[in-house]
Amino acid sequence: MASNIFRTKPLAQILSDASDSEHALKRVLGPVNLITLGIGAIIGTGIFVLTGAAAAQNAGPAVVLSFVLAGIASAFAGLCYAEFASMIPIAGSAYTYGYATLGEFFAWVIGWDLILEYAFGAATVAVGWSGYVNSFLQDRGIVIPPLLTASPGTKLVLFHGRWEPLASITPMLARQGLTPEQIASSVAAMPQATAIFNLISFLAICAVSVILVIGIKESAGFNTAIVIVKVGVLLVFIGLAARYLLANPQVATANWHPFIPPNTGEYGKYGVSGIATGAAVIFFAYIGFDAVSTAAQEARNPRRDMPIGILGSLAICTVLYILVSGLLTGLLPYSALNVPDPVARGVDATGVRWGSAMVKLGAVMGLSSTMLVMLLGQSRIFFSMSRDGLLPEWASKVHKRFRTPYVSTILVGILVATFAALVPIHVLGHLVSIGTLLAFVIVCAGIIVLRKKNPDAPRPFRTPWVPAVPLGGIVVSLYMMYSLSLDTWMRLIIWLVIGMVIYFGYSRRHSRLGLGNSAPAKGD
Repeated sequence: MASNIFRTKPLAQILSDASDSEHALKRVLGPVNLITLGIGAIIGTGIFVLTGAAAAQNAGPAVVLSFVLAGIASAFAGLCYAEFASMIPIAGSAYTYGYATLGEFFAWVIGWDLILEYAFGAATVAVGWSGYVNSFLQDRGIVIPPLLTASPGTKLVLFHGRWEPLASITPMLARQGLTPEQIASSVAAMPQATAIFNLISFLAICAVSVILVIGIKESAGFNTAIVIVKVGVLLVFIGLAARYLLANPQVATANWHPFIPPNTGEYGKYGVSGIATGAAVIFFAYIGFDAVSTAAQEARNPRRDMPIGILGSLAICTVLYILVSGLLTGLLPYSALNVPDPVARGVDATGVRWGSAMVKLGAVMGLSSTMLVMLLGQSRIFFSMSRDGLLPEWASKVHKRFRTPYVSTILVGILVATFAALVPIHVLGHLVSIGTLLAFVIVCAGIIVLRKKNPDAPRPFRTPWVPAVPLGGIVVSLYMMYSLSLDTWMRLIIWLVIGMVIYFGYSRRHSRLGLGNSAPAKGD
């Protein structure tokens, strides 16, 4: 049995399956579409939310170095993804790469694991999107019933005419010098509510799923338009912040000193260890560049354009992240950045009144495109797994008119919308990080294996300095996984056990490779 579960899928068969006309996806994406697809997935919750938390709790102004470290780790994995995407331009991404190199069992593990990245990632972003939308609407006097604005059990209070999470109000009152007794008394006097369902995030996922069913070309155009908006917002922030700090250099001098705050005696809280832990925290900000590889079967010239899309989007976002985090910590003391909307607070510090609304609108736009790309990636993973027989045939059905995997897109949309409406964001976010890091480890290992097993295979793009680059990706990714909590590890283990039950109960017995069937599963 062991030899059966570790059987690999020949490259020739993988490429032959992709040319099957009945299951062919429409090839309409060029290099610009692929780069914006990557930017759309990367720029989102990380830069608009997590930057402030990492600066306040872990690295201080040196969060800039945390972004550099996380960017280096992502670059290692990105170079490995680029080689695979040029060799195997198939929709399955890391799942397909694992099937070709490490065998069916590892392919299943990574395919099941990628659900944590794409599906749970989309749910995480939807929850963040809900928060920004609700804040933006309340700024304009539009109040959605608080029961429908957060995950079940979230305590909300009416504070200064706005419904806010209780968890964010208590620290705010403490910074005003109130004692714990005074804080408790103040909170008790406020109108309160307990959320039961996050309707905003639920509807957001449903809307994005409809766009994806209509077609990849329309989806890519929608994504490109949004990417232009949110990159424009970040550039406006960079311009406003730079102008303010150039006119008031004493502000930046005070806020950047010390650049690396001394360690508090706790690992990961300032000092060098804080920079490393900050990198693990903000790693979520880089998640998404690998989603470009899931669109390989819809690229016009994937062997040339996939590396451009992956590495181009990663490079652009890294530069933007470094600039934004550096300017943000110059505008405000790092201790004041542990808030849900740090970039908006930074704009407020410049005195530009319309800045906060601009940033919130940009965040709404930015997170919209991130949801789109992550949902696209998840449905394409299911599409590839179904064609290999590891999932039921309905998951690879392609719409006759739109030429999109509509059944898997609709199913994924329903499941993700439910998760987004019911599960807290911190639980989702940690699962996304550990799932993505595990995928990076397997992809980097796959490059080393394939170089030894099939050294003469055509490689339009070659990962440089093998095995140093993939080994670097493995080591850094494992270190970041080690930095995550025991609870997150336990959830990962439980998730993988569920996947093993499905694999040995269904997938191994229906595997096309195991049955000796080279024809893709039939669908509509």
